[in-house]
Amino acid sequence: MAASKLKLGRFSVGTGDRFAHQAKAQLQAYVKALESGIEVVPVWNKSNREHVIIGSEPASTRQAADAAVKALNWKLPYYCDADHITTLTVDRFLAPCDFFTIDVADFIGQPAEPAYTEAFVKRHPELHGSIELVGVDQPFEITRETRSATAQKFLAAVKKAGEVYRKIESAKGAGNFIPEVSMDETDRAQSPVELLIILAAIADEGIPVQTIAPKFSGRFNKGVDYVGDAAQFELEMGLDVAAIAYAVRQYSLPDDLKLSVHSGSDKFSIYPAIHATMQRTGAGVHLKTAGTTWLEELIGLAEAGGDGLALAKEIYAEALSHLEELCVPYAAVIDINPAKLPSAEEVRHWTSEQYTSALRHVEDAPAYNDSVRQLLHVGFKIAAKMGPRYINLLEANESVIAKNVTENLFDRHIAPVFLGRSV
Repeated sequence: MAASKLKLGRFSVGTGDRFAHQAKAQLQAYVKALESGIEVVPVWNKSNREHVIIGSEPASTRQAADAAVKALNWKLPYYCDADHITTLTVDRFLAPCDFFTIDVADFIGQPAEPAYTEAFVKRHPELHGSIELVGVDQPFEITRETRSATAQKFLAAVKKAGEVYRKIESAKGAGNFIPEVSMDETDRAQSPVELLIILAAIADEGIPVQTIAPKFSGRFNKGVDYVGDAAQFELEMGLDVAAIAYAVRQYSLPDDLKLSVHSGSDKFSIYPAIHATMQRTGAGVHLKTAGTTWLEELIGLAEAGGDGLALAKEIYAEALSHLEELCVPYAAVIDINPAKLPSAEEVRHWTSEQYTSALRHVEDAPAYNDSVRQLLHVGFKIAAKMGPRYINLLEANESVIAKNVTENLFDRHIAPVFLGRSV
């Protein structure tokens, strides 16, 4: 497989910026990482759904990123990710983006055409019997039944990924963008054997994938911590790293192919496991932090007091009154307990400290409220409808917001994962 002109690098973080006002503050976190001795590549990501809700265009993400890079004199690589794109949504991202997360979740589980499955099986006699992965004590056995079931579940999705990839390639040119394949939105975690079969199919499709997002066990909710067994996650990540290393050798996939820990947002309790796995194996990782920057904007507004605090309270009240509407699109990735949501009247009397303490993600803080955080995480639609009212206050309170954005991204995400510091 031809080498890509663009290389993502060993360590990278995908971070959202709903309203395209925090790119400079976000990039400052990567500057801090560099000053701490580690290069982490920034990737600004925003999905089509988010652009539709905000009423923005993908070019706005690129413009914000370029402006931040210029302002901070950033000389290292950076990318703009067309997040969760499909054949139906990719076109508007082609010009401004150079990283494409190909989302084939809708095709996982759809039966592949028999001829396609048969051809795959014939091409890969090695995917039968015993497979030994470097660093794994016991070999894995691939039975005919496992291969058939995996092919039926994933081959149609991989074929669709190939179609999307070729559409991007025809517009951008081979090697001029970073391809990621997202396989995390399925019912259960993939085994190393299933990941091997998926990667063999990706190679057959000619996709020079640089990151792949598999499904891990546990629950990855938006805006809050991972729910599950961190030790089991570490075991699964280690096996996936070994499977990727095998696939790179066997199928001539890019030698910098790495895992994307894609789902959820603030996966704090598994950050030590990610760091330990990278230290032990020498692997890299692409970490996605989703929309937590928007929550730092709310925290900054509340911290600023005055009109900022008043608007933050108004956003909460509106989000609470539209609870069901806001939550439906995210039902699989949020877990809000309505009994834990304070009334709008109660929040109206909160101080800045009460608001920020409820929202800021500090697990052991007595006032932290994960249901409030999840509601506001999906409530960015409320701020979007406010238009200039919201944007004007962001700009008026830039300094206090920027401080929160930078500290959150560096202290709670980059430092624990890449420097091994505690959250």
